[in-house]
Amino acid sequence: MKTCLSCLLLLFCLCSAQAKTRKAVYIVLDGIPADYIERVRPTHIFDIARQGGYARAYTGGEVGGYSQTPTISAIGYMNILTGTWMNKHRVNGNSNLKPNYNYWSIFRLAKAQKKPCKTALFSSWTDNRTVLIGAGKPETGNLTVDYVYDGYELDEARFPPRPDQLHIFSIDSVVSHEAAQCIRRDAPDLSWVYLWYTDSGFHLFGDGAYMDRYVRKTDELVGLIWQAVQYREAHFDEEWMVIVTTDHGRNESGHDHGGQLNRERSVWISTNIRQLNRHFTHASLSLVDIQPTLSRFMGFEVPQEVAFERDGISFFGPTDIYDLASHPYDHTVVLSWKAEKTSADATIYMATTNRFASGGTDEWKVVGKVKARSGRYVVDLSQYPSSKFYKFAVATPCNVLTRWVYK
Repeated sequence: MKTCLSCLLLLFCLCSAQAKTRKAVYIVLDGIPADYIERVRPTHIFDIARQGGYARAYTGGEVGGYSQTPTISAIGYMNILTGTWMNKHRVNGNSNLKPNYNYWSIFRLAKAQKKPCKTALFSSWTDNRTVLIGAGKPETGNLTVDYVYDGYELDEARFPPRPDQLHIFSIDSVVSHEAAQCIRRDAPDLSWVYLWYTDSGFHLFGDGAYMDRYVRKTDELVGLIWQAVQYREAHFDEEWMVIVTTDHGRNESGHDHGGQLNRERSVWISTNIRQLNRHFTHASLSLVDIQPTLSRFMGFEVPQEVAFERDGISFFGPTDIYDLASHPYDHTVVLSWKAEKTSADATIYMATTNRFASGGTDEWKVVGKVKARSGRYVVDLSQYPSSKFYKFAVATPCNVLTRWVYK
């Protein structure tokens, strides 16, 4: 009897220790700069942050570098979706969009998993699904989104134009209510919620009391979704990651955006997850880190060829290295990075082609291995066939950093 009781207790402990089902939702509030959200300090966004963390981040790629990226809405959504900057995903504005679908979105990664993953999109802009995610397109493998609530901007009978474009806020309200209800009822594994009006309001009014009010009103819509997540966690064996962010900042007056001013590049991330690594507080935190973070939290398997193209790293869970830089010098390239306290090795890979961008395969060669904490490796290019273009990936057990070099 004692043996049986012991076995039952052990079984109970093992069952109790099993991981909860993980779910994730990320919410994009259009065009709210970091200094604005910090001054207004909306209730629900910072309630979420109190559970996990809040940090400033940047968008816009590397100023003056190959990854420099305009601070424009659709571009920002693609930075988040693919974990890459514009030089890769190729969305360069809000119209005439021609994404390079070879750079996988988080939705495509979700559908590539062995375990079925239900996805959802709640959006006032149909192009987020039909163009940016590429739902139903052969180039994305005829990707499907399981729960879709969008297209409201096309329904002028239901949402006729109103002064100050407030019909867009009405759409945002419907989007948020639909998202909250769907999460409570169906609990999709991965969801994206997009709310539009804050950008429209800033374009019309700039910084001021009007936008203070509508940032707070938009935060109330975030609260509906946050309450739905809390309901799921309280009543089901689920653990949810919530990320609230924005796609770009604004210029000095708040009316416009698109350039590389510090305020236009200044964005922010609020999340309820506690297992945040030090990268979350580094100045290198950026929008392209969201996709790798979602991937890691959800336990997605990421093909090496996809991982070696992403520009971001996860701010959830452990990392070994960050801030990869490159410096060509005669027939060498000096790679340097910053390291956490780690005893791990860093393996340096190199490719001299970019076939991946056109759907092909690059040959990645191992060119060296060092201790990650050394923070440096010199690649002797004379040992390899000559090229005017090089891709590098520095890989450790916990993360990968990538870099392009033109000679």
